[in-house]
Amino acid sequence: MADLFAYTDGACSGNPGPGGWGVLLIAMDGSNVMRERELKGGESQTTNNKMELMAAISALEALTKPSNITIVTDSNYVKNGITIWIHNWKINGWKNAAKKAVANAVLWQRLDIAQANHTVSWRWVKGHAGNPNNERADALARAGMLVFKTI
Repeated sequence: MADLFAYTDGACSGNPGPGGWGVLLIAMDGSNVMRERELKGGESQTTNNKMELMAAISALEALTKPSNITIVTDSNYVKNGITIWIHNWKINGWKNAAKKAVANAVLWQRLDIAQANHTVSWRWVKGHAGNPNNERADALARAGMLVFKTI
């Protein structure tokens, strides 16, 4: 069985402003790349955090059957949110530690649903540090943003 990886990234010009998300899906057999798929999209008025979340959501929603996948993100917000914070948010009725509504709750709920059918490992990498697959995801996110930046 192939190992599946999703390199995800979000971008925003202004925060808020036009934004984009990008995903590089890679199926590997050992150290050999078997298949790659690129995804991208964007919104005319959004935030960087929303685009980071949309990249992860889009990666999982693109899968057609239950899978073992490693999602690689340069966003501590996404990684910590889905692996640590979400548990208390759910218990506390989508309120944070300050008893305020969780920012981007609808997207967090969508991500939670999207990962439910899969076995997901979350990995953080430093952004803009020369990781070629993270750089490709960043380029896809910027391409997704450009559609809206020129409008």
